[in-house]
Amino acid sequence: MHTTTDEGVLYITFDRPESLNAFNGEEATALADAVADAEPGSHDAVVLTGKGEAFSAGGDIEAMAEREETPRAAYERYNRTYGRVAEELFRCPVPVVAKINGDAVGAGLAVTALSDFAYAVETATFGCAFVHVGLIPDTGGSYLLPKLVGLRAAKRLAFTGEYFDATEAADLGLITETVSADELDSRVSALLDTLGDRPTETIALAKEAIHNNLGRQWDDARDHETMLQIQAYGSKSHEEGVAEFLSDGSE
Repeated sequence: MHTTTDEGVLYITFDRPESLNAFNGEEATALADAVADAEPGSHDAVVLTGKGEAFSAGGDIEAMAEREETPRAAYERYNRTYGRVAEELFRCPVPVVAKINGDAVGAGLAVTALSDFAYAVETATFGCAFVHVGLIPDTGGSYLLPKLVGLRAAKRLAFTGEYFDATEAADLGLITETVSADELDSRVSALLDTLGDRPTETIALAKEAIHNNLGRQWDDARDHETMLQIQAYGSKSHEEGVAEFLSDGSE
């Protein structure tokens, strides 16, 4: 995995093309560490993509086969790796964009679900493939999939492990849009330009409100929304936005 920063965008590239960018513990930790570095003061967005033909084939099956550990050790390892990936992506204060250059399966599908935007090439294949190796959806998948695609669709994907194309992924709401391979770079760049023109600190508050309210009841959700809005009211972005709006209206 390697990272670069260009014009306020943190690019994270999964770099194990020989294994279709499958995640092992080391790669999962590196991804969590990289995402943790993103902050509104320095970044407008995070872009995730894969090197080679795949976005990510999910967990490294060979690494699973070599694993010998107690349930307690497995619990601790998971929280240090895939659990932390889910937490960092979910809590990341700047928009996360999945630039899906190829297949996204298992944990790769979960990372797609955790992203705020996801653009996939038309030839990409998706699959909630955990059941094929006797596992349940992880990396936040069991939480987010029902919210994105609906309860029955999430059960179908998790119970059958069936593979589906990018068109169905878009229809389900798993991804934002399908594009041709030739258009992927330009479509993501256009989104990044838009995000770069928006106040990143305000987006961070909006993302926090939306994510934190997913499991709240109405009264608690509205109260939390109000507290975050009060923070936004006191921000420089709000002051500048109001001034610009009034200035435009007076011209």
